[in-house]
This record gives sequence, C-alpha cells and structure tokens, in this order.
Amino acid sequence: MPRVVALYRYPVKGFTPEERETLAVRNEGRIVGDRALAFRFANAGMPDDAWSRKQECVVLMNTPGLARLEVRLDPKALRLRISLDGSVLEEAGLDDDGRSRLAAALADYVLKLDENPLSGHPERLPLKLVGDGITPRYQDNEGGQCTLHGRGSLAAVAIATGNPDFSEIRFRSNVAVGGLESWEEQAWLGRKIRVGEVEFEVERQKTRCLATHANPRTGARDIPVMATLVKAFSQKQPTFAIGMVTRGTGGTIRLGDPVELLG
Repeated sequence: MPRVVALYRYPVKGFTPEERETLAVRNEGRIVGDRALAFRFANAGMPDDAWSRKQECVVLMNTPGLARLEVRLDPKALRLRISLDGSVLEEAGLDDDGRSRLAAALADYVLKLDENPLSGHPERLPLKLVGDGITPRYQDNEGGQCTLHGRGSLAAVAIATGNPDFSEIRFRSNVAVGGLESWEEQAWLGRKIRVGEVEFEVERQKTRCLATHANPRTGARDIPVMATLVKAFSQKQPTFAIGMVTRGTGGTIRLGDPVELLG
C-alpha cells in the first residue's frame, strides 16, 4: 500500500520548509501553521488578514534567492528568525516593531539580489509582514488546499531533467507518498482518498510556476522545470502534484500513514 514518506509545512509563504513527522489538518483541508505568514508589497492594498496572490508578495517565483534563506518560526513564542548561511539576519516577535524589523531585514537582502521584485519599484516598499503565524491563510489559491505528490512522479521528472538529485522541495508539497507509479496521483482528480485518518477530495492538478526553477540550496534558476514537464510528458500546462480539501472533518497525518483511494 502507498504510504506517506515525507511531510512538509511552510510557515512563511515562498520560503524554506519545515520537515515534519506529523501535520494537523483543519476541517477545510489546510495545514495548521502552513503559509501562516507572508511578506507583502506595500501597494497590495488589502487588509492584513486577507488572502494574497503570490504576485503580491516576495516569493520564490519572483525572488529565487529566497531559497538560500532559512526561516524558523517558534509557534509558541511567535518569533520568526531569518538566517543566511548560519548567520541570523533578524529575529523578532510578531508585534509591530518586530514585524517592521523582519520586513526591513528581508528587503535589504532582496535588494542585493540580481533578480528581485523590489528594484525599480519603490511603491512596493516598505514590505509588510502579514499573518498571525498560526492560521493557514496564504496558499496559492484562496480556498486553501493540502498538496500531495508521489515519489514515482518525482523520479520521472528527475530522469527527464537528467538530474538524479532533483529535489522534491522545488514543488513545495505538503505530503510526499511512496509506492505509487509515476503520475498515478494525477488520475485521482475528482476522487476521494484517505491519508492516515484524514479523508480528502482531490480538487485539482497543480500547475507549476517559476518557483520550481530555483535550486533549493543555491537559489539559482538552474533547471527549466516548466518546459520539461510540458515537453517530456506531453502536458498542456506544466503540472505536478495534486491539491486536496476535506469536507468536514480534519485530523492528523503522520509519517508512514497509508494512502488509500476510496472511490
């Protein structure tokens, strides 16, 4: 039976993941603590707790150098630390002063990068750190989803790119599953599955963006993943992984949990 082999949560939208042994799934399907913060452009013009498109934030799609940063969120103290190569750029709480310091430190880093969305756009500054650090709010789609891919599909993409070390972190899924044939999960669209104790409905196949081109260690755009998906696998749109929701009851997903197709 296919089983969960890795779990990931992304406290800050567009930044590095936390690798987890468990994920808590809310009733609508979002992961607790996933994309609970975002660094938003000043001219986005919306309430802090409103959902944002990724184009309105500093994310990997527009700033591949974010991959070099490590972020750690203390969910109890609600403190965020941003580090580069082991050196802390800023660490602060999520009060007004702390948010301003964290946003300023990130802007200083981003403005030094060759590819960034701030140079030549003064209207996007100062950045604003939004979110409460707990509520999953800034997923790619407003409804929010838990995302899943199979390691068989990952292996197929690795072969197509000619890179045996191709990392699944490029796709930023919450759940990685072993024991599936390549692209098997893509056929689950519109079906129900159970992952551990949580029952999901598969709502969509995930169309990928330029974030996948960024090397998760170096931040360099080194592999044309979108073009590879389209050409190597005859896709109309670059697609990898699935988005899932629950219809009432959440629960906990654990490493090693079985993954079962229900109907």
